[in-house]
Amino acid sequence: MKKRSRVGRLARFVLRGGRRRVGPADAPAHRPSHVLFDFDGTLADTFEAGREVLNELAVEFGFRPLEEAEVAVARDFSTRELMRHLGVPRLRLPAISSRGAAKMRDRMAGIQPFPGIREMLLRLRAGDFRLGIVTSNSEENVQIFLKAQDLGSFDFIESSSKLLGKASVLRRVLCERKLGRDRVFFVGDELRDIEAAHEVGIPIAAVAWGFNSERVLRAAQPCLCFQQPAAVADFLTRLPLSPC
Repeated sequence: MKKRSRVGRLARFVLRGGRRRVGPADAPAHRPSHVLFDFDGTLADTFEAGREVLNELAVEFGFRPLEEAEVAVARDFSTRELMRHLGVPRLRLPAISSRGAAKMRDRMAGIQPFPGIREMLLRLRAGDFRLGIVTSNSEENVQIFLKAQDLGSFDFIESSSKLLGKASVLRRVLCERKLGRDRVFFVGDELRDIEAAHEVGIPIAAVAWGFNSERVLRAAQPCLCFQQPAAVADFLTRLPLSPC
């Protein structure tokens, strides 16, 4: 059993590109310069459109659809658990992800932001925060949504085609923008967002209006959990500026 455990740890270490998991970060004591948002389920209410696409892909790739009666239970699943539950073939994930993004493209103009998102973003921009999006959706889809909803521009959009690839994207943001971990605050709605933030060692707040249930989000130990978008802006704008 110990040997299996060591092998498993080594495999996870290799999959992370030889990088060790940093661990959970505390809530920021001073104002971060950059606020990063997950897209689906955090800014954009894509759940029903996403489930529709998922069920179309189920027919195409031979896994089980996510029925409406299962949604409440599925909200307690991690991404890996949901894939196992539906029988999603892991080796086909790149193709499934690519097809899913293409199918979502035609639906993006009709996707709505969650109530309060527009006002939250306006307050953060007024507070001189740099805003970014880190997503497994495509940058093209995000741009279609932002333009259709007139949500203004973000400083950057970083996309990964991998469902479980956000940690590498977060590292890229830190590296390319020469940011310390204390300069960044991540906001997401899924367990995989929390896992990625913990792996990189940046603070993350979970939001209760997205896919995963608040109960499982809190159990994953985000530094904060917000019930509504206004609370995100309330918290960040009240933080003191970092000392010079």
